[in-house]
Amino acid sequence: MPRTSVSFYQEKPGEVPVWDWLRKLRKEDQKAFAKCVRMVQRLAELGHELRRPEADYLRDGIYELRARKGHVNYRILYFFHGRNAAVLTHSLTKEKDVPARDIDRAIERKEHCMKDSEAHTFYGEL
Repeated sequence: MPRTSVSFYQEKPGEVPVWDWLRKLRKEDQKAFAKCVRMVQRLAELGHELRRPEADYLRDGIYELRARKGHVNYRILYFFHGRNAAVLTHSLTKEKDVPARDIDRAIERKEHCMKDSEAHTFYGEL
């Protein structure tokens, strides 16, 4: 199985929501950051084969990476772009279900990326 290329959604150059969230998390909570990065690595390793408890399908082509530290649930929303590419679009901390507005935001970002992937895709190492 080929490795999945993982990239970040970017609103405009220098504005990369998930990247910025992870960088902030790294400063605030190293262990939570490490768990989230590990989930991104698992997505790269397994792609479409990644399942619960590490990932789950939400709706409209949007999936979530799932990490937990203590009582805090960390989620990174993503979609697949083609066969072997995933784009991380949105991130949040949650208590129960992922709020519909967060899924809607991920869907909107997916649509932007599908229209102009070059303008809305950022590749970077964490």
